[in-house]
Amino acid sequence: MGVSGAYLTIHEAAQRMALAPQTVRQWIHAGVLLARQPKSAEPEVSGESVAQWLHEKGRLPHFSPVAADVLKVAVIEDDPDIVQLLSMSIDGFEFRSEVHSAIDGWLGLILTHEWRPDVVIADLNMPNLDGFRMLAALEASDFPPKKIIVITALGERDIDERGGIPKRAVLLRKPIALHELEAHLRPH
Repeated sequence: MGVSGAYLTIHEAAQRMALAPQTVRQWIHAGVLLARQPKSAEPEVSGESVAQWLHEKGRLPHFSPVAADVLKVAVIEDDPDIVQLLSMSIDGFEFRSEVHSAIDGWLGLILTHEWRPDVVIADLNMPNLDGFRMLAALEASDFPPKKIIVITALGERDIDERGGIPKRAVLLRKPIALHELEAHLRPH
């Protein structure tokens, strides 16, 4: 049964998206999922939002299980050159890792939900869903990563004016010092 054009209860949307209902509520509040608020009822989720999630989820590659000593890193960045630089650098570090990437915050949420990386490396300025809202949604989800590394050229003032980043996130400035990145990624 299709969902586009219809509205779903939070529980129906959560079930279809394989998310916890609380995550769906948080994402409505954060503006990640479109919803309407009927009088005297719980918000209803746009079927279009759910359909878009399911469509993009279906485009992801199949993720094979990895050994416990492999660090799973999601790079969420819209600049393909930076993605390539980070992926190649992380692959060259002296510990085992697997890297997957997404080009915006919306796809980053889907990737993170499906793959459950240990570390998310995220830019803040991205199309569709920016890094600020994506990180807030990840923190409110039932699948937050163990570590978040934010890479940005924005100054402290700009970051604060746009809502800030999670307190536990590590902030690295662009251009990225790869030895710093390695130090923050290295398993202890």
